[in-house]
Amino acid sequence: MSDKQKVFAFEIEWAGRKLAVETGKMANQADSSFRVQYGDTVVLATVVRSKNMRAEIDYFPLMVDYEEKLYAAGKIKGSRFIKREGRPTDEAVLNGRMIDRAIRPLFNDKDRNDIQVILSVLSVDQENVPAVVGLIAASLALSTSQINWAGPIGGVRIGRIDNNFIVNPTYEERENGDLDLVVAGTAEKVIMIEAGAEEISEEDMFKAIEFAKTQIAPVVEFINKIKEQFPVVEKIEILEKEKQEWEPVLEKFLAENLNKYLFDKSLATKSKRKQQVEELKKATENFLQSKNLEEDEIKTALKKIDKKTEAAVSEAILNEKKRVDGRAINEIRKLEAEVGILPRTHGSALFDRGQTQSLSVVTLGGPGDEQILEGIEGDSTKRYMHHYNFPPFSVGETGFMRGPGRRDIGHGALAEKALWPVLPNKEEFPYTIRVVSETLSSNGSSSMASVCGSSLSLMDAGVPLKKAVAGIAIGLASNEDMSKWQVITDIQDLEDGKGGMDFKVAGTKDGITAIQLDTKTGGLNSEIIREALKQGGEALKNILEVMKSAIPETRKEMSPYAPRIISFKINPDKIRSVIGPGGKMINQIIDETGVSIDIEDDGMVFVCSTDQESSKKAIDWIKDIVREAKVGETFQGTVVKIMDFGAFVNILPNQDGMVHISELAHNRVEKVGDVVKIGDVIPVKVIEIDNMGRVNLSLKATQPIPDNLKNSKPAFKKNNFNNGR
Repeated sequence: MSDKQKVFAFEIEWAGRKLAVETGKMANQADSSFRVQYGDTVVLATVVRSKNMRAEIDYFPLMVDYEEKLYAAGKIKGSRFIKREGRPTDEAVLNGRMIDRAIRPLFNDKDRNDIQVILSVLSVDQENVPAVVGLIAASLALSTSQINWAGPIGGVRIGRIDNNFIVNPTYEERENGDLDLVVAGTAEKVIMIEAGAEEISEEDMFKAIEFAKTQIAPVVEFINKIKEQFPVVEKIEILEKEKQEWEPVLEKFLAENLNKYLFDKSLATKSKRKQQVEELKKATENFLQSKNLEEDEIKTALKKIDKKTEAAVSEAILNEKKRVDGRAINEIRKLEAEVGILPRTHGSALFDRGQTQSLSVVTLGGPGDEQILEGIEGDSTKRYMHHYNFPPFSVGETGFMRGPGRRDIGHGALAEKALWPVLPNKEEFPYTIRVVSETLSSNGSSSMASVCGSSLSLMDAGVPLKKAVAGIAIGLASNEDMSKWQVITDIQDLEDGKGGMDFKVAGTKDGITAIQLDTKTGGLNSEIIREALKQGGEALKNILEVMKSAIPETRKEMSPYAPRIISFKINPDKIRSVIGPGGKMINQIIDETGVSIDIEDDGMVFVCSTDQESSKKAIDWIKDIVREAKVGETFQGTVVKIMDFGAFVNILPNQDGMVHISELAHNRVEKVGDVVKIGDVIPVKVIEIDNMGRVNLSLKATQPIPDNLKNSKPAFKKNNFNNGR
């Protein structure tokens, strides 16, 4: 019998393009693999579940890796020394996180076997974005595997141009539209949202999400039809451990005592709530010891308290609209905002929301400081960067400092997306902008605090933002079948449990600029989405008022320590003269003035420096290089060459003119050397520029006529200024 598997292929028309699916040909040792093609973009999804259970862990071990291969775009890595793909690009990390957030809620989180989903981008056509293709491929592979996964789901990208929605827009359409929305879920429920927008209304965003669900429906139907072509796959059963004899005893104790510890006193801070939970654990431990339980049994029992606590918090919200810190359902914690707190930075702000605190710092640089991006979806540059850091002390813990992780990269990108629509364009503000948000304390959506801090610090730095941007996280309490739910504003610690969501929304007073949603449910209905948008919009208005009190508008003046950029335009044909052979000229200007210089192909020049005098010197130097002499202008020039018929004088960088011997003096000159020598600096006037661009100069035209020559009649003489050239 042959080991070769049967190849299955399927296809449908989706949004005007062919969605083609194949399995059985590639990666057949994986538990499940699917090759999905949309246009000429191809992604291979593989799924493997380990054979061994990790009994020692108390979390679901899922790994989602999104692998970009440069060969997919027909590219070789730009580095001269390293040609192999290395660390994933930020774009790959973000795509992997997006797919992870879409598929994770549908697994049985009691599974303790490692599950790895790898999305390998094999081909990109620079038209169809591979991330959504990868999401569909992951859904196919999981749906047809034995893994306990409650799919299928689909995903779609929605753009908008002139108020018309576009399904799976091309890169160009995304660039020209005012909405970039990715939704994952089914025709009925939403599991994941990733959105960037140019201040669109809550109602328009809701309509876009609803429209996305209608476009997901055919994909889910397609996957279900594919499943029918395979033998029924029996899903791996995740066995629940049999209840121990002590478990009913524990549940009874917690039912009688849990609310007393959580709700009988004010628990306004995280430390107070943490202390109460620890006291509850201690009381539980004492109680179980009194019941003569073994030490291992008590340890196992105590591990259940955190989840029981989260469940009790959700039940109180659902049944009594009561929150553990005493806030109303739509109430934001105390807000504080302050700007200009660091003396030597270009801009800074400190933003507090409850016990979440973000310090955001702006650094401004010249156009040459832009980040160069190299990836399978094209090479580009980036003039605005937001970097987010989450040190362990921010949650009162110790830990290794090993650089940004996937979460840090994701939060930084979200803040970038939120602020991008309000940034000035390059022509208006040619600076490269970097914002770093340091999370100094975290208890509920530090990413949205970094959006607020970023906006404030940019205004403090004098960056002319169109409007201020704020961010907030909206949560959810729900029962298992979602028949009962309650949306809550500004979630924190104990409120982010099972049946919840993290609906992050950012925007200005006039509309939404970014959304990021993930959930711990099987999906959210339209009512929940609408209510989350409504409460989010109300919260943003309140936060923006507090931010306005800290800094009502962008500062008119930048920090004295920030560089100043002066821009001007030169003839593009003169760029080569400014750069010089091998960059000799431009490097000389930079070395002698200390400025940075950037020149674009259209002739736009940017001179950047913190010193005004250095900038002026560099600008004058460049303008002299490209300046074209005009008849009637006078220069102080240097004699660079002497001939029998005249002297050549350098009047501008890279431009010489000739003073004919007859133009050296008002009286007759026998020898040029009698009047000037090489190295002399003399005043000269431009008297002619011939049709070949040659400049003829006069020294005598800058000198007064001697008295003894004023009345004499000059002898007629025909001058040949170009003699000898």
